[in-house]
Amino acid sequence: MFDRNFKFGFSECGFQFEMGISDEDKNSDWYLWANSKNNALNHYVSGDKPQHGVGYWDKFREDHENAKNLGMNAGRLGLEWSRIFPQTTEDIEAHVIIEDGTVKHVDIDNDTLESMDRIANQSAIAHYSEIFSDFKERCNFLIINLYHWTVPLWLHHPSESTGNAIGNCFDNRKIIEFAKYAAFAAWKFDKYADRWCTMNEPNMVYQGCSVDRSLKQVTENREKFATGHARAYDAIKSISKKPVGIIFANGDIMPLREEDVEVSQRAKYINRYSFFDSIIKGKSEGIYSDGVKHDNRDDLKNRVDWLGLNYYSRDVVQKDNSDYGFTVVRGYGHYCPDMEKSLDGNPVSDTGWEIYPEGIYNIIRDYWERYGIPITITENGLADEQDRYRSYYISSHLDNVERAINDGYKVEGYLHWALTDNFEWASGFSKKFGLFSVNMNTKERTMRKSALTLKKIIETGEINSVE
Repeated sequence: MFDRNFKFGFSECGFQFEMGISDEDKNSDWYLWANSKNNALNHYVSGDKPQHGVGYWDKFREDHENAKNLGMNAGRLGLEWSRIFPQTTEDIEAHVIIEDGTVKHVDIDNDTLESMDRIANQSAIAHYSEIFSDFKERCNFLIINLYHWTVPLWLHHPSESTGNAIGNCFDNRKIIEFAKYAAFAAWKFDKYADRWCTMNEPNMVYQGCSVDRSLKQVTENREKFATGHARAYDAIKSISKKPVGIIFANGDIMPLREEDVEVSQRAKYINRYSFFDSIIKGKSEGIYSDGVKHDNRDDLKNRVDWLGLNYYSRDVVQKDNSDYGFTVVRGYGHYCPDMEKSLDGNPVSDTGWEIYPEGIYNIIRDYWERYGIPITITENGLADEQDRYRSYYISSHLDNVERAINDGYKVEGYLHWALTDNFEWASGFSKKFGLFSVNMNTKERTMRKSALTLKKIIETGEINSVE
């Protein structure tokens, strides 16, 4: 039984939902990347254009009302950095301390904020204020997320010479500007936020933002994103008293065989805990300009107030001879392309992801037992255009969330991905995650039957109320 304080809602990302009717945002790296003809020819992107999207920028009131009618009382909404600052903020000074090649401190004072305000897009600020205000009136509890993979073109202009890697890794330059942007966002929008989130799924970026996917390179990329989060955390906290967290993409990592148990624990450390150990415990694996490995970084320690966990499926691993020491096995979890059922006989979504509801319990347990920090499920859902499995997916995953709560793990909310269909990055509009389908020509929203499953759970607080 979910109590009345539990947060039920949805998550959205500006780039994936906003465009489609008015005020096209051409100022982000992903806009350029998605619109590249060469990228489409090379199948790095689908050829669909984000500017032809579902139009949340204009239809937010309708979407919020639909969420309210489902009983939702919470949501995670995104800011687009490129909308707020289509022009560079690099000429605006902040006090920065860089030691051992890493950004240890960024001090943003009121003069810096006022200077930033003079070049900010005031129309975008006003419109986001309108969106957040409307959401608060209808659905109440608001998490504002600052970064969901896109950055302004003045910080990163993607090059087609990098192949299928967009090249948007964080570096010291981005870290400094991200901290300034975070402080500015808190300065402008804190009255709407119940919680702040610095980043959504940075691990999906630092694992694939460069052509070099070696463990050494990914470790270096990870360190920069951890630093970026910490500096943004500090920047928000200099202005806001609200809890600040971060959201991570998670597969439930499992061994293929008994002999793969040890390597599955290694996979959990590399894919999850190495990042969180740095921003919670201050334990670092970075190697800096002095060539020395620094095991402890107090400037990263205790920079998380709440954890956002995104979960869609599992990852089954087995031992190999790579520098990682493991490989993900096809036929299970996120690796079931063109399959109706996984090798374990479980149904598979339109993205080729196995439906494995037990995994959401497992990741909650793993994170809580290691860190003891409050958890919100910030994304969970599936691409299912025919709406064959979504009702089962929702009820079975929430059944496991309820089980986790009953076992003493502190889970405060569940946010579905997504309220409406959306632009699903390289897959374009082909993958339908919405509780509401969207006619891409008229932008009309139509509720899918599975939305009633979630509505009934929210109303009754009980999973067994679902037929």
